[in-house]
Amino acid sequence: MKLVCSQTELNTALQLVSRAVASRPTHPVLANVLLTADAGTDRLSLTGFDLSLGIQTSLPASVDTSGAVTLPARLFGEIVSRLSSDSPITLATDDTSEQVELTSLSGSYQMRGMPADDFPDLPLVENGTAIKLDPAALVRALRSTLFASSSDEAKQLLTGVHLRFDQTRLEAASTDGHRLAVLSVDDALKDAIAADDSAEADESAALAVTLPARSLREVERLMAGWKGNDPVSLFFERGQVVVLAADQMVTSRTLEGTYPNYRQLIPESFSRTIGLDRRAFVASLERIAVLADQHNNVVRISSDPSKGLIQISADAQDVGSGSESLPAQIEGDEVQIAFNVRYVLDGLKAMDGDRIVLSCNAPTTPAILSPEDDGSGLTYLVMPVQIRS
Repeated sequence: MKLVCSQTELNTALQLVSRAVASRPTHPVLANVLLTADAGTDRLSLTGFDLSLGIQTSLPASVDTSGAVTLPARLFGEIVSRLSSDSPITLATDDTSEQVELTSLSGSYQMRGMPADDFPDLPLVENGTAIKLDPAALVRALRSTLFASSSDEAKQLLTGVHLRFDQTRLEAASTDGHRLAVLSVDDALKDAIAADDSAEADESAALAVTLPARSLREVERLMAGWKGNDPVSLFFERGQVVVLAADQMVTSRTLEGTYPNYRQLIPESFSRTIGLDRRAFVASLERIAVLADQHNNVVRISSDPSKGLIQISADAQDVGSGSESLPAQIEGDEVQIAFNVRYVLDGLKAMDGDRIVLSCNAPTTPAILSPEDDGSGLTYLVMPVQIRS
């Protein structure tokens, strides 16, 4: 294998695929990235794969001799990132071993690789369902829900985001048991789908799948930096999903099991609503959070309909307390309700728009945060914290 490529493009590609390299590999080759040079297309392909998440990308290169080799991801990445961006990089391997020589204006480096044949193949979906998605819709759905997924590996299914495709509509949902984020995007799919049994069948013949949040964060990162408007392709087959965008690919296993029926958690009506300026509410909560973080993260929100104000307060035992007032559009009786301040802030920061509505029925029942102009399709449910008077 012999090729010449740009330091900048190689460094960017390495940073991307290294996110799928195992930190504690079960086999030595899983600590490596796979490099495949093709003289026919003049491209260098890079792949990282930890048996659960796979990322593949490619870059233009002047390829003299085709070939493939795997190199230690961390060492290779650190060397390339420190080389001068003004000089192209030459990569060459000899025919008898996996020794790779990397040459730049700065000097030359030798690295011991491992055979490409030892590297596991990325899963390919050949017979499953294919979906074409609007990239902006996919990014919006992921940004609005990923933060609410669980980090507790014991709740395996909740560490993912549930994606549901119905005709041309995409619905994304995530919950960690204390909060729930749901976003619906109409016309997210380029073509209406008819589900088959390649993914878990849902009511009204929709297609539904739950994917690990870790995999979807990489998809979101990939999409956010993607310049094109061409649709993103998703391929489903039992236990596996492949996301294709231009010359980049993310593969992920699915999370098996029946995702909770989250729709039944959302109250149909509310006896109390509080309309607030979103940015002012966020700023006030962040100041109060300085005290709330000292004790148990709990903030209290009290409404006063007669004055058109809400009071936000925190009491950190033996440390101090604080409170602020904000003007609000209040409907219904006064209420005092408490939340984990971090959960509320996470939801507010995932929303756009100038104003939000906090809706609730009682201090112990689920509360909903949503943008006032409900065109965004985002619903964020938070369970209150029970407070002792």
